[in-house]
Amino acid sequence: MSLIKMKHPPLRMGGSQKRDVRTQFGALCFRVQGKETQILLVTSRNSRRWIIPKGWPMEDQSPAQAAAIEAYEEAGVEGKAFNICLGLYSYTKVMDKSDDLPCAVSVFPMKVQKTRKVWPESKERKRKWFSVKKAAARVREPELRKIIKNFDASLLKS
Repeated sequence: MSLIKMKHPPLRMGGSQKRDVRTQFGALCFRVQGKETQILLVTSRNSRRWIIPKGWPMEDQSPAQAAAIEAYEEAGVEGKAFNICLGLYSYTKVMDKSDDLPCAVSVFPMKVQKTRKVWPESKERKRKWFSVKKAAARVREPELRKIIKNFDASLLKS
């Protein structure tokens, strides 16, 4: 059972003149190789920058489950998603045919147990495993960088 279950409409921020903040759920995909924790990053479709898999809330799915579904679609990985929010980060989603959207992403850890050779977005994205330190250095968003740097897989009960 999830610690939080929500169906989240856009939030109107105080003083906001034009745009609503949208909620997304992201998966911090990890594995442990020997004593080293590794983080899986994927490239974004347009700018090709390194990101974590993330997406919109899904009906009848907990936030952690929605993050795990995005991890499969965007990175081709499956595993155990934990119902623990590691933190939040914000970014602006660039939209093709409408105004860009400010987004707040809740990040959930996911221990990767299976990696697919072909996955729904395999032709659109690259994926790569990084050490925690290198993964933190590769992402653009300061709050996400901090979440990755502070991640300790040994604190999760798997």
